[in-house]
Amino acid sequence: MEAAESRQPTIFDVAAEAGVSKSMVSRVMRGEGGVRQEKVDRVLAAAEKLGYVPSAMASGLASKRTKTLGVVVRNAKLPFYGFLQGAMQKRARERGYQMVSISGVEELSADDARQALRDLIALRVEGLIVCSAMLAVEDFMPFIDRIPFVMAGHEDTTRTVSSVFCDEEDGGRRLAQYVHDFGHREVAVFLVPREYSVSQYGRGMAMIELLGQLGIRVKVMDMKGAEEVGTLVDEVLCHPRITAYMCPSDVVMLNVMDELRRRDVSVPQDVSVTGYDGFGPLASPYLGFTTYRQPLEEIGSRAVDLVLERLDGGDHAVEALPVKGEFIHGRTVALPRWKDGR
Repeated sequence: MEAAESRQPTIFDVAAEAGVSKSMVSRVMRGEGGVRQEKVDRVLAAAEKLGYVPSAMASGLASKRTKTLGVVVRNAKLPFYGFLQGAMQKRARERGYQMVSISGVEELSADDARQALRDLIALRVEGLIVCSAMLAVEDFMPFIDRIPFVMAGHEDTTRTVSSVFCDEEDGGRRLAQYVHDFGHREVAVFLVPREYSVSQYGRGMAMIELLGQLGIRVKVMDMKGAEEVGTLVDEVLCHPRITAYMCPSDVVMLNVMDELRRRDVSVPQDVSVTGYDGFGPLASPYLGFTTYRQPLEEIGSRAVDLVLERLDGGDHAVEALPVKGEFIHGRTVALPRWKDGR
């Protein structure tokens, strides 16, 4: 008895409550015309009374359109993915679509990401947006001819699917040029492994490349985890002519600045520090980070538009769309010590 009382109301319950046929309820719920207002009011009142919610899945199967996009997110706890997901959600709603997402509580492993793809396809989503570089080409191949795919926030260098992402080369080079123009001639670049983050690795390599071209001596600090920051800072401090620290993200920049503070090293009076990302609380003018702001709103919006273009317009060539961000001057870069006599 308890199970019967707690079951979800069905279209048959609404029809019985309103005194109409099942097909009449279906027509009202789909917003079809040609139904007398008196019957529309009765059906809606019955649905409200019973707490009836039409099944999106059933409606999708009947119309062959679910108006739903699936999104695989690597780690929703990281600000990058949270802000990107919010931008996509906003754009999908503007275009009349809902968004169903699957993400990791921490890191979404490659196996979990592959399962997420299968789960979303089973839900009959009309298109898929992948926000994880953990998925390899072979993970897309079984589905690529059945459903439109777009990668957001990361470049698909294999050109298997279209991708929309921040122009990491532009960001890395603009930060490097800025450090050079302030007179820094020995610089430490904190570099994450490519297997951890293709994007962060790419921006780091862009910094290293341009700094080298500009004649600046670069000390590459291979960084495998946040727990290493203190050790790496100690190592850089053993090279007193290094006057600028370039970080792969604002979060790493904050950690580096905290480690410097613990060692009584001031920013930017003693050393300059740069970051990368420029969104969320760390983008506050109060902190004044010198950084490069990723255009997450535009990336998310264009990713949704791109997958809908493929859905509505048939075949399209695979595209890689880099989006330039905005350089933020901030207050964490100054003339090097030896430049201003300190």
